[in-house]
Amino acid sequence: MRLFSGLIATVLAVGLLGVLGWGLTHTAKPPALHVGAAAPDLTVELLDGSSTHLGALRGEPLVLNFWATWCADCKREAGTLAAAARDNGQVRFLGVLYQDTPAAARTYQAGANPYPYPIGWSDGAGSAFGVQANPETFFIDARGVVRAIVIGPMTQDQLAADLEKTA
Repeated sequence: MRLFSGLIATVLAVGLLGVLGWGLTHTAKPPALHVGAAAPDLTVELLDGSSTHLGALRGEPLVLNFWATWCADCKREAGTLAAAARDNGQVRFLGVLYQDTPAAARTYQAGANPYPYPIGWSDGAGSAFGVQANPETFFIDARGVVRAIVIGPMTQDQLAADLEKTA
């Protein structure tokens, strides 16, 4: 009986340690930002060496695109975003690297098809916005409220429709 009690105690202790270990290594992801929520204020370090704060951009609509140089879907939507940025002077566009490096972005921007708007990185931006994968785009109105979120590459029609939501 004593052996059986010891075995049960050992199994319970190992199980408890296993659950505790799993919990420590699998931290909860922050909840994804949702439409209607205030966009977090964060600092983005731009490739030109300057920085910007999202809070300082309030007062005009913003398209915030999380992307990476290695991302095929990001490259697929790059032309759509670039054209929209050139055609919509009343809307600000900002690209934020997610799971990529500033050096790779500088090389990309020096290439044949650079983005015509500021590009940068921000430690914690992906977590603050609950970004799941590249590309992910947030349409933020002039008051700083998220009006649309697109996960994956956008079409020109989809981008135009979501731009209207920020007005």
